[in-house]
Amino acid sequence: MLEKALKGSQKYWSLLAALAVLAGIGFACFLLQLNQGLKITGMSRDVSWGFYIAQFTFLVGVAASAVMVVLPYYLHHVKDFGRITIMGEFLAVSAVTMCLLFIVVDLGQPMRLLNVLLHPTPNSILFWDMIVLNGYLFLNIVIGWTVLGAERKEMPPPKWVKPLIYLSIPWAVSIHTVTAFLYAGLPGRHFWLSAIMAARFLASAFASGPALLILLCYLLRKRTNFDPGDSAINKLSQIVTYAAITSVFFLILEVFTAFYSRIPGHMHGFIYQFTGYEGHGELVPFMWLSVILSATALVLLVPPKFRHNEKLLKLACVAVFFGLWLEKGVGLVVTGFIPNVFDKVTPYVPTLPELGITIGVWATGFLVLTILYKVAVGVKEEIGA
Repeated sequence: MLEKALKGSQKYWSLLAALAVLAGIGFACFLLQLNQGLKITGMSRDVSWGFYIAQFTFLVGVAASAVMVVLPYYLHHVKDFGRITIMGEFLAVSAVTMCLLFIVVDLGQPMRLLNVLLHPTPNSILFWDMIVLNGYLFLNIVIGWTVLGAERKEMPPPKWVKPLIYLSIPWAVSIHTVTAFLYAGLPGRHFWLSAIMAARFLASAFASGPALLILLCYLLRKRTNFDPGDSAINKLSQIVTYAAITSVFFLILEVFTAFYSRIPGHMHGFIYQFTGYEGHGELVPFMWLSVILSATALVLLVPPKFRHNEKLLKLACVAVFFGLWLEKGVGLVVTGFIPNVFDKVTPYVPTLPELGITIGVWATGFLVLTILYKVAVGVKEEIGA
């Protein structure tokens, strides 16, 4: 089936070329980082996790969201999702690939990855994060490719793939739960010390991931002969709506708990995000933009009349995706380090090489996604013909 990725229009090859150029720029920046070390980033002793880990955290949610089409289709036989289930699984493959790449670039020296295998520490959450991420990547590659191959032959998938499909459902929940435990298990970081951190992560994942999948479905409908179906998009939009409402509700719970309890360590993070702290307000415009985007998304998603309008739904999905990216992919990680345990502020701003590497990883992920979608759409067009 991979041969289908080798045939395409000029626009297809132009897109691959553009993504390859961005990935190349990112790789060049990474070589500079390998040569000079992490000192070329904006990270420091006080802010040891920055833009790389923030992107990793957000993308784990995008990967986990594949379960929102896999679970209804395979467990509850919602046939409307039949056309897009493979798209959700391939989106998960791309997202996990980016997650792993962000871990690699954050380590500084890639060979340090071997320490997880050479010196396994089951009492470490990082060890289990490695297990669940690589396992989820394997599951989605095997399931997606096998099911697509069976679909091409117009045959049911082999029986051995069904247990893997059922296993992938709780596994999807586990990858973001374990990621949340990386933060919630650190008592010295009050901003992350929350019992509902995993629930917040899952709620935001089930909003941002399906929102991106809806946008990709519309893009495929416009650029190819593949039609995901209005029914599938409508059901996905309902999932996005309820998940977005839940995500906002959980954030309100955190804010209430912080300010009603008047515990300084819990309040300072939100103060830094939304008003600035001790003269430092690097995140203030981004966090207020996140609030505006989230509010706009709810206004457009909750009324069915708006949600069933294609243009408004696209706008709502963009607002959901970027609103949650600003919350998790920009604000959450950095705020956990500011102020530090001595109530001092060490500001963090990503450097140009850091941004270059980040763009390169995103480009690599979308390069993988484009090739996988080209294969999937080619198979579905072949069956339709």
